[in-house]
Amino acid sequence: MASKKEFVDLIAKGYQSKGESITLGAAMLGDETLTGSLVNIPLKTINRHGLISGATGTGKTKTLQVFAENLSEKGIPVLLMDLKGDLSGLAKASPGHPKIDQRHEKIGFPFEAKEFPVEILTISEQNGTRLRATVSEFGPTLLSRILGLSEVQEGILAILFQYCDDKQLGLLDLKDLKKVLQFATQEGKAELEASYGRISTASTGSILRKIVALEQQGADMFFGERSFEVRDLCRVSDDGRGMISVLRLTDVQDKPKMFSTFMLQLLAEVYNSFPELGDSDRPELVLFIDEAHLVFENASKSLLDQLESIVKLIRSKGIGIYFVTQNPKDIPSDVLSQLGLKIQHALRAFTAKDRKAIKLAAENYPDSDYYDTAKVLTELGIGEALVSALNEKGVPTPLVKTMLRAPMSRMDVLSDSELKELIATSKIARRYNEVIDSESAYEILNKKIANAQEREKEVKSKSGSSKSNKRTAINPVLKVLTSATFIRGVFGILNKVFKK
Repeated sequence: MASKKEFVDLIAKGYQSKGESITLGAAMLGDETLTGSLVNIPLKTINRHGLISGATGTGKTKTLQVFAENLSEKGIPVLLMDLKGDLSGLAKASPGHPKIDQRHEKIGFPFEAKEFPVEILTISEQNGTRLRATVSEFGPTLLSRILGLSEVQEGILAILFQYCDDKQLGLLDLKDLKKVLQFATQEGKAELEASYGRISTASTGSILRKIVALEQQGADMFFGERSFEVRDLCRVSDDGRGMISVLRLTDVQDKPKMFSTFMLQLLAEVYNSFPELGDSDRPELVLFIDEAHLVFENASKSLLDQLESIVKLIRSKGIGIYFVTQNPKDIPSDVLSQLGLKIQHALRAFTAKDRKAIKLAAENYPDSDYYDTAKVLTELGIGEALVSALNEKGVPTPLVKTMLRAPMSRMDVLSDSELKELIATSKIARRYNEVIDSESAYEILNKKIANAQEREKEVKSKSGSSKSNKRTAINPVLKVLTSATFIRGVFGILNKVFKK
């Protein structure tokens, strides 16, 4: 076993940074916290993505909070997915506590209570700045993956999007899309077949049912105007700190389709909107996805492929993505391999299956002469974690057991009155919360159908008027003999005769 001094030197060398960095805490060897042996993460590699994992109650959320605070301090905007509703406290300074002082004394890093600039966002009925996107912004390919459409159905959706583009029919919300689907196999069937080929009624019916299922998870509130500009996630406060946008998702946990729909659209929009930066010295935006298993376990294969592709490519745009979950196995291996920073809180071994999962989790970390990784994973205390990162050259740092620093902000939720007060100070809420219902495909097609029906009535009315003059000259006897009532009566009599 190497000496304590060699370990301290190893950590000092592995976690030093020439450029800007953030401090997570201090290194630990055994149960001892090595005061002043700080674990620093360079800003240059924050866009290499990361993972914060650990069992319930081990401190994952507080680590996320610390990370967000430090990024904000450096002027880097952050987006947090708040599924448990416990991150709004970032807007208020910590009241402090003797245990916090003791922790920071061990770390060798001063504690300072601070509040941070926070924007409360929502995609549901909860209060906050509303995030929306139009159906057109999703496009047929992404929407097909979200709905889990077959290849044939995806082709039909692409045709309908093209028809709407050609006819300048805006696809803003789901009622627009449903109207176009109905029009394609009813009133507009002949028109579409003439230009785009035959469209199967069975396929459009299946697509329609999947859209209704998505609506039932609350997606109708997400699709529409006014579209949220992702650049508004990159705002800084008047004092130069990055805005922390907290997306409240406490009522979306039981709507995984809605959550994964939003997540994929947001990542796609960010990827398409931000310019290529290459290897920049600091990230433009960092996203933290809490309860990340909800994104992956309910996603279709095509949806996972799309997500994996975005994760691989988006870092060149200066965007960092951090997944927060209970166990690394919740993350697909292709995504896990892209994560440069791993912060692993304790895992619990209650069953043989748990012990096997811990051994697999230990294999995600570099070998160490100082730790039995699988054993340490079960012995970590609250607010302690194994950390492995990338240095400024992109080389993995030594594995280090870390005593993590405490959040500078409140480790609790805001009261309802505090939350309302915070939302009222938003500089963008009024703009995005305005209800807009522009004329789009739904209204235009309804007018088109109504006009066609009116023309049809006029034609029938004129035709009926000319025929009425002729009918007045018909012999009354002939009129009776040719009436529907007389004919049905004759056939009824004949039927009885033949039966005899």
